[in-house]
Amino acid sequence: MSGSKKLPGSAKNDQVRIGSIVIRCYEYDRMVTFWQAALQYEVKHADPAGGFVILADPTGGGSNVSLDKSPEPRTGRRSWVHLDLYTKRQSQEVARLVNLGARRYPWKYNAGADYVVLEDPDGNLFCVVEQGTED
Repeated sequence: MSGSKKLPGSAKNDQVRIGSIVIRCYEYDRMVTFWQAALQYEVKHADPAGGFVILADPTGGGSNVSLDKSPEPRTGRRSWVHLDLYTKRQSQEVARLVNLGARRYPWKYNAGADYVVLEDPDGNLFCVVEQGTED
């Protein structure tokens, strides 16, 4: 679609953007600790009843991550939704995330893959994607 054509009902200040990436989780406390440390985010809002927490980028630049407590573990197929974490220091970030509680997932990589697949403490897959040369 052409960038010069205005869409019906749209204006510059009402564009849709990602506000939160929501992850339902059974290992709720471990997940909050893991994702807060992994992303270096701060708690923006915590449900007084303990049902969810919203983590936010302290610089205001990134999307929120919302963790919703599930009363039982996930069953069946894995979710199609996952996070891609971008970095210029992939090997260091993978090591740091594994140290925080992530696990390497036995993915079948194509030659030249620029990503590493990990599982968070609740078994959700996410990728650490290389963006350029490591320092």
